[in-house]
Amino acid sequence: MPARPTVWSALAAVALLSPGLVAPASTRPPAAPAPGPEAPGTLCAAAGTLRGADGRRATVSLCADGGNPRLTISAPAICARPGTPGGPGCRTTGTWTARHAGRTLSGTLPGAAEYPGPGTYEITAAVRVRSAPGGLDLQGTVHATLTLATPKARPTHAITVDRSTLRRGATTTLTYTIRRDSEEGDGSARFGLIGEEGTGVRVTTADPRCVNPLVGSAPAKTRLRHALDCALTTLQPGNPQRVTVRVTVGDTCSTVVSKLGYWMPDGQTLYTGGMLPGPKLTCR
Repeated sequence: MPARPTVWSALAAVALLSPGLVAPASTRPPAAPAPGPEAPGTLCAAAGTLRGADGRRATVSLCADGGNPRLTISAPAICARPGTPGGPGCRTTGTWTARHAGRTLSGTLPGAAEYPGPGTYEITAAVRVRSAPGGLDLQGTVHATLTLATPKARPTHAITVDRSTLRRGATTTLTYTIRRDSEEGDGSARFGLIGEEGTGVRVTTADPRCVNPLVGSAPAKTRLRHALDCALTTLQPGNPQRVTVRVTVGDTCSTVVSKLGYWMPDGQTLYTGGMLPGPKLTCR
């Protein structure tokens, strides 16, 4: 017994016989996904050509690595000498200055500074380019404008201190607070303080996690009295660690700087840590 036609089969037949009654399928391509944050990378631009005698020249580029959390500036060059096919290798040294959003950064080549974030960087470098093998030695100033889009990484750790100034001829008690705000990594960190060598400044503490660094070959027991090294092992989000120290300044003023080295996860990769600068204490 033949099957009775259903309403749906009848509608399908109408669609096949009368294609004009059916809305055509859209030919518009699917919308592209919204772009995500740009991954860290290196951006380069031509910065200038240094010229010397006998047609010798070096074409210099300036490159910025907007990685997190550091901004690294380098100045690769291509050297050319008459009669040298392909050109010799180049070695570039010098200093750089970058202006970004009203802030000025500087360093040596190649060198790094704390990454301020995305935007336009006006970079000027005083460079010396030498060829290897020798024969070319040029100096000059080059310039490039680079626009970086890599977002600034959210900080994972923080260092604060309850004072900002040391007094000449006095002992100041300071409490540093070291905080970990990321679920990544672990509770291990190395916290360090260092004054200016040769000023007579002394940094001490009763905290058993800290020592004045040992210097010299064994069996020497000499320690740096102007520096302190603390091993922290229980840094957790919601569980900051505090280190109380005493800084004694003599007749000569000394600043004191601090820094934190910490682990971040990346399997067994060798370079998995980070460094964080802490507050700089001035003296008056």
